[in-house]
Amino acid sequence: MGLTTYYIFASLDGFVAAEDNGLDWLYGLDAADRDFSDFLAGVGAFAMGSSTYESVLRDSGLLEHPERWLEGHRGRPAWVFSSRELPVIPGADITFVNGDVAPVHAAMVAAAGEKDVFIAGGGGLAARFAAAGLLDRMVVGVAPAILTAGKPLFPSVLTPAELRLEQVERVGQIAYLTYVVATSR
Repeated sequence: MGLTTYYIFASLDGFVAAEDNGLDWLYGLDAADRDFSDFLAGVGAFAMGSSTYESVLRDSGLLEHPERWLEGHRGRPAWVFSSRELPVIPGADITFVNGDVAPVHAAMVAAAGEKDVFIAGGGGLAARFAAAGLLDRMVVGVAPAILTAGKPLFPSVLTPAELRLEQVERVGQIAYLTYVVATSR
């Protein structure tokens, strides 16, 4: 069984999106210099919250161009946590869910096989996985931006006893911090 990883970009002051869920602050940075495709190659299933899903839909024009989703995620099922009905990307393997993360995680692990499970955001969803003891690792790409408000990186407490710094990597202007989450299985 692979690891469950929350991989996200955050501003220097700890926000993953602006107050309007916008990611404009992140575009144009050299985040693409780190080969994210290596990480994705090891991912067998992933989850995201409704705000993240809506941002991806909007910013990538996926309803008008569903082939963009299929090119990046064919064979990789996704779960979107939402309490409301959201538009569906034609042809995408997406399951919309609400409630407890534990049974969804079990389904994701089964779908992923030996590969990893990716928590794509947001912070509230990652915190729910951590609270259930189902988050193994956090990879945070810290970007040189200060937003002063927005969606937090992680809206609950994890103490130094629960996080162990495993790796620090600098790629251009992004500092990637990888932590092992000690509360996991």
